[in-house]
Amino acid sequence: MRTALAKVQIAIAIAALAACVHATELKNIANVEGVRNNQLLGYGLVIGLDGSGDSQQTKFTPQSLANMLQKQGVVVPATALKVKNVAAVIVTATLPPFARPGSTIDVIASSLGDARSLQGGTLLQTPLMAGNGQVYAVAQGPVTVGGFAAGGAGGGSVAKNHSTVGRVPGGAIVELETKTSLTVNDMVNITLNRNDFTTASRAALAIDEGLGGHFAKAIDGNVISVTVPEEHKDNLVGLIAEIESVDVQTDSVAKVIVNERTGTVIIGGQVRITPCAVAHGSLTVSISAEMDISQPAPLSAGKTTIATNTEVKVEEPKAALVEIRGGATIQDLVKALNALKVTPRDLISILQAIKEADALQAQLEVM
Repeated sequence: MRTALAKVQIAIAIAALAACVHATELKNIANVEGVRNNQLLGYGLVIGLDGSGDSQQTKFTPQSLANMLQKQGVVVPATALKVKNVAAVIVTATLPPFARPGSTIDVIASSLGDARSLQGGTLLQTPLMAGNGQVYAVAQGPVTVGGFAAGGAGGGSVAKNHSTVGRVPGGAIVELETKTSLTVNDMVNITLNRNDFTTASRAALAIDEGLGGHFAKAIDGNVISVTVPEEHKDNLVGLIAEIESVDVQTDSVAKVIVNERTGTVIIGGQVRITPCAVAHGSLTVSISAEMDISQPAPLSAGKTTIATNTEVKVEEPKAALVEIRGGATIQDLVKALNALKVTPRDLISILQAIKEADALQAQLEVM
């Protein structure tokens, strides 16, 4: 119990410490509108596997192989192909902003059929498309797998990590550039990672102070619109660098997050509690069974019998009553929990009860 409560205290202490440090550079909490990644997806084949590819039960792999051979001038019916060194895969990649044709990106190849491993395989040329259906990159190359899987004829097997997913480092060549615009009507829009009106207002003031004039305006709790000054119209990158480097005093919502599945509790440092009293008690029920053997008298016609004696004990320790005064801080809450000697799961029940009593001045999120 002490170890479990110590973990809760560590989580609370970290949250309280984080709440004391608010100032940060704007680029840590915001992005420039339009500067974003794009997801790419493709279907391909990994060849050269050592008998660990898709079996005949995977119907689309022979068909895909037959289609590929047909493009190379070899016509073979899909039903005549019986190979175990080929695996059908889904290839995924992330196209970063400002990627130019000729640059390379990493790709992930994930088995689509029933292949046992992609170790030692080579990904054949695979077009990678975005959501609009256009091909932005083409992937090909040897697949690296951070694990292995092996099995013997007797049925024994050994595996390490996940061998049906592999990476091709720098395996995709960008073929099409994404259009990225830094300005809209001579305005640079900055979007916060988390909606907050207070932080947006402070960010606008900080940008104005950094640029030495009135250029920024908070449109809502998420977007700050910055008018491009005349001296920066030919140097947008320099302007954005200045905007990103300004220090912003961020604001956060008082929040308590609990995960009932793992018993994890995270309490923000701004959490306050109104006057209330907390009583914590537990009911312990223990059931024990003893076997009694009854032997008949010698030379009698009786039989040996077995009887079960069950004993039930109920223990209910006296509940401790702890008073929490108004405006209590997170440290006060920790002291109260120590007095109650609660476990993390008991803490979850207590917090939910305090919230129901309208004494917890914070948002309670249950994961």
